[in-house]
Amino acid sequence: MRAIVSVSNKSGLVDFVRKLKDLDVEIYSTGGTKKAIEVEGIKVHSISELTGFPEILDGRVKTLHPVVHGGILARRELPQHMEELAKNKIQTIDMVVVNLYPFIQTVTKANVSLEEALENIDIGGPTMIRASAKNFPSVLVIVDPEDYDVVIEKLRKGKVDQQERKRLAQKAFQHVAMYDTAIAQYLRDEEAFPQDMTIAMKKLYDLRYGENPHQKAALYTEQSIKQRPAGMTSVKLLHGPELSFNNFLDLEAAWSTACDFTDPTIAIIKHNNACGLCSNKDLIEAYKRALAGDPVSAFGGIVACNRPIDTALATEIDKTHYDCIIAPSYSDEVIEIFKRKKNLRLLSLPVLPQGKSGRIDLRPISGGFLVQEEDYYTEEEFKPKTVSKRQPTKEEMRDLIFAWRAVKHIKSNGIVLAKDNTLLGMGTGQPNRVVSVELSLKRAGDAAKGSVLASDAMIPFPDTVEVAAKGGATAVIQTGGSVRDKEVIDTADKYNMAMVLTGIRHFKH
Repeated sequence: MRAIVSVSNKSGLVDFVRKLKDLDVEIYSTGGTKKAIEVEGIKVHSISELTGFPEILDGRVKTLHPVVHGGILARRELPQHMEELAKNKIQTIDMVVVNLYPFIQTVTKANVSLEEALENIDIGGPTMIRASAKNFPSVLVIVDPEDYDVVIEKLRKGKVDQQERKRLAQKAFQHVAMYDTAIAQYLRDEEAFPQDMTIAMKKLYDLRYGENPHQKAALYTEQSIKQRPAGMTSVKLLHGPELSFNNFLDLEAAWSTACDFTDPTIAIIKHNNACGLCSNKDLIEAYKRALAGDPVSAFGGIVACNRPIDTALATEIDKTHYDCIIAPSYSDEVIEIFKRKKNLRLLSLPVLPQGKSGRIDLRPISGGFLVQEEDYYTEEEFKPKTVSKRQPTKEEMRDLIFAWRAVKHIKSNGIVLAKDNTLLGMGTGQPNRVVSVELSLKRAGDAAKGSVLASDAMIPFPDTVEVAAKGGATAVIQTGGSVRDKEVIDTADKYNMAMVLTGIRHFKH
């Protein structure tokens, strides 16, 4: 058996090569890989011995040779192929062990030059990998050190079966595809939606199941050249059972909500929506107000806090049953408090920075995907305009801004009632906006008196405002732009309500 070994990731390399030598595998290697092997006292052949041609152009050309690719691509079962090899004095190559230059690691370094990036685009490696994978019935192709032991075990038993060869070939093509995706990303200009686009995903681990027990599920992370803040795939589980599919969905909703506020904020999430939300310099007060928003729904939900949780806050949170708690950090004493609850998941994650992250929102539909930018705009773009006769008071304007930020995280048709930077009630996912208002008022109860209302989109008819006014709301913030804007504004004036238009919509389907 004859093998070519040329790897960037040298994890487990020496041990693997030593075991191949024990199996009488003849090994040819290149540059840095050959040095890494021979420094451990293991003698291997150079590629130049195989090709009869030196490495040239600073190593850019070393394996791009008919002796290499003829030996890989020849179909052993075709006499014509084998005759051509013999005629040209080419020997078969039975194994290719290759992984590629660290392109992503290179281009994500600070101040990397275009020249350095281009030098880290592997040419010979992908060519050998693709050739070997194409001819996998005859050639073993290994791109992942995790497969070394599996291959050695099967070789010791005398045969690597067809199914295993096919698995390795699939893995090889995927390895090259992810590599090419990174290069395409790097060379692409800042075009949000190019004509052709691939997204490279690497599985972190399998999940117990999906949204329901009969659905299989797994967690993947995007492999990208873009440096982004740590997201939910980087969350640390400090205590409790493994995270489920639904946990991840709710944690994403909770963390994105809490981190959307710069002030100390507590968000309590149930089924992807905020049932409690409050910003307050006193985090214990923020938690109590958030919980008071809907203490029944909060049970079994998720608490997100955009500040470290101290002992006093932990003691207060510990009085209610939750599935998950997420914050930037905890003291050892706090962790011990929460550890008393066996099934509580305690997680930490750095606060998401304010501003546009560059992430895209990718949603599957039958036969394809919808792709959009994240819902974000700058403070300069946000220019709320009062259109009612009465200007909002300073307190109302503060609460209107809070409610407008909160409704961004509520499923459409979304309505939020708020007061004192606290969510009092919300209506979510209703086909009729008035029903969302009614649900918000019912949840808020007497607290609705003196509250403000935020609508995630324009208010198309006066009835929404009328129901809100009769329920006790004193001010409204909405997108505006309805053909009945005048009627809607007149209704606000009728009830002496302040109305602010944003010109921006916050649909969340």
